Amino acid sequence: MNDENHSGIRFIADEMLGRLARWLRAMGYDTVYYNGGGDNGLVQQALTEDRIILTRDTHFLERKMVKKIALIRSDKPKEQLRQVVGEFDLKFDNRLFTLCIMCNHKVFPVEKEKIRDRIHEYTFLTYDSFYECPCCKRIYWAGTHKDNMLEFINSVVS
Repeated sequence: MNDENHSGIRFIADEMLGRLARWLRAMGYDTVYYNGGGDNGLVQQALTEDRIILTRDTHFLERKMVKKIALIRSDKPKEQLRQVVGEFDLKFDNRLFTLCIMCNHKVFPVEKEKIRDRIHEYTFLTYDSFYECPCCKRIYWAGTHKDNMLEFINSVVS
C-alpha cells in the first residue's frame, strides 16, 4: 500500500502467514502478503520497501542482510497476531478497518447508490455507510462480521 502509511511500521508476511497478514490489515497496518518468487524475492522486496519480514521459516535468521525480521512461533492466527502486537507494541484505536484486508490498499467511503447493484438487497436496505477498495473494488460495511472481527482483535490485545 503506497496511499498512506498509518504508523511507520510496514510488514511483509511470507506465504505461511496469509491470515496474519489479513488481521494486521484489519488493524490498519500496511502488510504485504508475499506468496511467490522465492525467499530472495521476499528479502529484496522487504529491503526495497523497508518492511519487517514476518515468517515462520527459521532459515531467514541466517541471512546477514535481513535486519528487520520477526520469527512467528505459532501456527495459530490468534497467537501469531498476539505475538506481533506485543513485539511491535501495535495500537489500533483510530486505524481499524481503514485498509482492504484482501489487497492492502486504503478504503474510501462510497455512495450507497453507486454500489447498489453490487451488494445484496438486504445489505443495501439495512446499512447506510459503505467503503470501497479502489484497487480490487471490494465493498465493506459495518455488519455483524465487523463485530466478530472486533471481538477477535480485542481478545488478542487485552
